[in-house]
This record gives sequence, structure tokens and C-alpha cells, in this order.
Amino acid sequence: MREHKNISIADQIFEQMELDILSGKYARGEVLSELSLSKELGVSRTPIREAIRRLEQEDFLEESGRGMVVVGITKADMMDMYEIRLAIEGEAVRRAAELIDDETLGIMRDALDLQRFYCEKSGENSSDQIKNLDSQFHELLYRASGSKPYYSSLIGIHKRMTKFRKASVSQKSRAMLSLQEHESIYDALAAHDGEAAAQAALNHARNARDRIRELED
Repeated sequence: MREHKNISIADQIFEQMELDILSGKYARGEVLSELSLSKELGVSRTPIREAIRRLEQEDFLEESGRGMVVVGITKADMMDMYEIRLAIEGEAVRRAAELIDDETLGIMRDALDLQRFYCEKSGENSSDQIKNLDSQFHELLYRASGSKPYYSSLIGIHKRMTKFRKASVSQKSRAMLSLQEHESIYDALAAHDGEAAAQAALNHARNARDRIRELED
């Protein structure tokens, strides 16, 4: 029972540290130590050590003479991920248009309505909510493809874009444009038009890539 609890804590610490790296809380090049993280997160060094090992395996951290250094995600990494996304997302969305059911469409509709609500507001909380709803929309979209490989590849890329996605939607005009692009994808999905859905999704990805190119690192 105790062992299970330790594993659970390690998973929570891993997820928190992963989010902190992806969101930019831990900056690229920053040195992290087990002791400082243990104090910051209020847990023993054992789950910290496990989380660090997993983050190193996923290339978020790397060993140096000074300790574990944050690798993070650079803009160059982001552009490479967009190239991968553009290569495979069209087929995934095409499949989703064929397979998507009314229940999933209903959840998507609710997410888009909430996204519009927060787009019309302003502030840090609105940006966070828009980013979270964007994640929900894409999670539903990729899962609707019915393909585990497509889902895991695309949702993994989307997750790694956290910092840049939040920066992109912080401007109201960009947030509204992203919403309009989501609406176009949704309309094609609801019509079960695979080609239109694929093209709308690829247009959305290209525009997101171009918006991120304009951002500072």
C-alpha cells in the first residue's frame, strides 16, 4: 500500500514538473536539484528522483557537471513539431470526420461555446481557460480518429506546445482567429466531410505555426 502511494506521488510530481517545464516556469538552462525541488514541492527526495529520471528519458532534463539542467522546448523544436503535425494531422482528422459520434460533437460544441465566452473576456485567467479548452478540443479531435498511434503522436506534440500556445492566445485577436478555425473544423466534422475537415485542420495548424513564428523566444 505504501509502495502504491509512493508511485502515485511520483506520478503527480512528474506531471507537475513536466507542466512547469513546458509552461516556462523552469527556464531553459536552469539547474534543478533534488533538495531544492523537495523543499519547493513539499515531498521527500524519492519521488523527486523518480520524476527527474522520467523527465530525463523524455529529454526535458539533461545531466551536467552542475546537476540536472532544463532542456525545455525551443522555437526551433516547435517548428519541427509543426512539420510533423502537418504531415500526419490531415489523415487523423479525415478519419475523425468519418467516425465521430453525436456525443463527442456535443462535448466539442460546449467547449467551443466556452472558448468564445473566454475569448470575449480578458486577463490571465481567460488565457489559461482558452488554452485548456483548446487542449480539450484537440484531445477530442485526435481521439475521434479511432487510432491510438495518431492520437498519442498528435496529443504528445500538442502538449509540448503549452508555453507557445498560451502566448499565442494571450492576444484577443489571435484567440478569436483560433476559435474561428476551430469552428470550421467542427462544421466539417458535423457534416462528416473528411476532406473539408482535414483542410480546415491543416489551415489551423499552419496559421498557428505562423503566429508562433512571430513570437519572441
